[in-house]
Order: sequence, then structure tokens, then C-alpha cells
Amino acid sequence: MNTFLLSALCLLGAWAALAGGVTVKDGEFSFSLESVKKLKDLQQLQEPRRSRNTGGSLVPILCSSLRFPEELKPLCKEPDAQEILERLEAIAEDPSTCEICAYAACAGC
Repeated sequence: MNTFLLSALCLLGAWAALAGGVTVKDGEFSFSLESVKKLKDLQQLQEPRRSRNTGGSLVPILCSSLRFPEELKPLCKEPDAQEILERLEAIAEDPSTCEICAYAACAGC
């Protein structure tokens, strides 16, 4: 009986952790890891435009995309949006390190 109760509590705890999800924090901003992961797909779609853009800021291009996550749109108005997006894209490149909380910016594991 005790083993069953312990197993049930462990499963309940795991479910609660997964339901809460992982949050990525950058300064005053907090985003779900799922929104940050979407940046990788969006970045790959924007690569041809990036090469034609001769190194300019991608913020206007990314933020105006219909596929840009709604949750991330508030950072588009920030003066340092380019740097924030670069940090988030680094997490998006390898989200598994965030899922195991290797980044200090990730919480909720």
C-alpha cells in the first residue's frame, strides 16, 4: 500500500511539474519554453532574408512575421530587442539544455 501511495505521489508531482512548464526569463521578461522554441523555426524561415539584409537588425522582420509568437511581441518594443532575441535563439537552438535547467534563465523544472 505504501509503495502504491509513493508511486502515485511521484506521478502526481511529475505531472504537476510538466503542467507548469518551463519558463525562460530574460531581464523583466518571462516566456514559456514553447514560445522560445518557435523562434528556431521562424529563424530558419528568415535565413534567406537575413543574408540579403547585409547584417542589419532582424527585429523588424521577425516581429512583423505572422508566425512570431504572440507571447514574445512585447520585447519587440524594447531598444535591446536584438540582444534579447539572440539570447532566446541560443536557447531555442538547443532547448533540451533548458529543459534540464542548464541555463540560469530557465525555471520550472
